[in-house]
Amino acid sequence: MTPDDDLIRDVLGHVRTIAVVGFSANPGRPSHGVARFLQTRGYRVIPVNPGLAGQTWLGEKVHGSLAEISEPVDMVDVFRRSEEVAGVTKQALALSPLPYVIWTQLGVRDDAAAEEARQRGVRVIQDRCPAIEIPRLRIGES
Repeated sequence: MTPDDDLIRDVLGHVRTIAVVGFSANPGRPSHGVARFLQTRGYRVIPVNPGLAGQTWLGEKVHGSLAEISEPVDMVDVFRRSEEVAGVTKQALALSPLPYVIWTQLGVRDDAAAEEARQRGVRVIQDRCPAIEIPRLRIGES
């Protein structure tokens, strides 16, 4: 199932706080570049990476897991392999309140985990990149 443009517009118009799971400190890595791009578009980005936990990147404290974030997260942006999506989804579904959306990056999908999230009322977008979708759909342009 491919998300339609209306769903993507709704999601990107609704979310304000994004947890980037699999954030990299390397500016050359896609997760770093996308996180920085999202910040330039006005989103608050919370990096998640157990190897960087406690450090500060892009002006934000890096958390070791989603469970360590003490504030509501609107979007969980997953930069992990498809095999790891089920575990990230389980962590996301343990948050309170639930995130508005779980978003997996290009080439990343787990249909069973997506269905579990949808059954809990969480929107899911898979195999897409917000840094591509925002300019393509002209989100935030006047």
